[in-house]
Amino acid sequence: MFQNTKDSKTKLSELGEFGLIEHLTSHFKIQHESTIKSIGDDAAVFNHSEQSIITTDMLVEGIHFDLSYMPLKHLGYKAVMVNLSDIYAMNADAEQITVSIACSSRFTVEALEELYAGITKAAEVYGVDVIGGDTTSAVKGLTISITALGQTKRENIVYRSGAKPNDLLVVSGDLGGAFLGLKVLEREKEVFKVNPNSQPDLTPYTYIVERQLKPEARKDIVDLLKALDVKPTAMIDISDGLSSELMHLCKNSKVGANMFEDKLPMDPSVISTCEEFELDSTTVVLNGGEDYELLFTIDQNDYDKIKANPHLTVIGHMTEAKEGIHLISRMNTKIPMKARGWNGMSEED
Repeated sequence: MFQNTKDSKTKLSELGEFGLIEHLTSHFKIQHESTIKSIGDDAAVFNHSEQSIITTDMLVEGIHFDLSYMPLKHLGYKAVMVNLSDIYAMNADAEQITVSIACSSRFTVEALEELYAGITKAAEVYGVDVIGGDTTSAVKGLTISITALGQTKRENIVYRSGAKPNDLLVVSGDLGGAFLGLKVLEREKEVFKVNPNSQPDLTPYTYIVERQLKPEARKDIVDLLKALDVKPTAMIDISDGLSSELMHLCKNSKVGANMFEDKLPMDPSVISTCEEFELDSTTVVLNGGEDYELLFTIDQNDYDKIKANPHLTVIGHMTEAKEGIHLISRMNTKIPMKARGWNGMSEED
């Protein structure tokens, strides 16, 4: 699990920049008619017949990931997921990505092959074309920047700004697992520092560790909502924590919200791991990050269409802006919500 990227293998300088790019990208296959020209020219060419959606995100070693426990293949996969999640949060289809990497001489050709193996897997599973990017040297560490492109019909786009008072607040999947997976990995890293011969038994934490190392963007939820004939009134992906994302949604829509503590979806392993770390599970769900679930609002008339679906949970409703944003506790106490998000969570715990 804990890996060493300094093994002496093929140096990047042996291939050169253009040789390296060709080596890493020659196997990518084109899956969309909208991709006219991909890798191999000065720029890529694509033709979106509908509304184009674009997003970009950057992951920096030491800030967003730690290679002592993040396998490079998982990192490549996750870097793609981070971007696709934003496309799906717009209720759109992702079709192309570009990948740019800056890395130090500490990394070998084989290390980057592992990284690109994860990117390739993500592109295959989610049906996106890798159409370009760049590689360059860095003084230290590894930085990955991915841009994702998608499209959908104008009338299908969902912004953060469309929620109305009395709309229902819905979330996909379950929450808190990714943050706790990180807590487990950080704990085992400290153990490894003391005794490098020990390898952790992560079997009891399989689900939450996977939520951290290999998250999945919720394309299936976008497809599900279309199949159910439900168009969200507003939507956002949960990357920085539920409370933070809810406040973004409320601010953009100029509404308030009541969210109910007893409705927050948690996997049993989240509850048991919170007990082990002596953390409050509600606090973890509200402020942990990187779940990459979708938080959205729907008109009350659409409730019957989603009420029996195991992938969706109604966790509250929207109110007039003047009423503010509140968590309704299990004791029926109305608690004003504050966004701490990922940074606040990691600093205080």
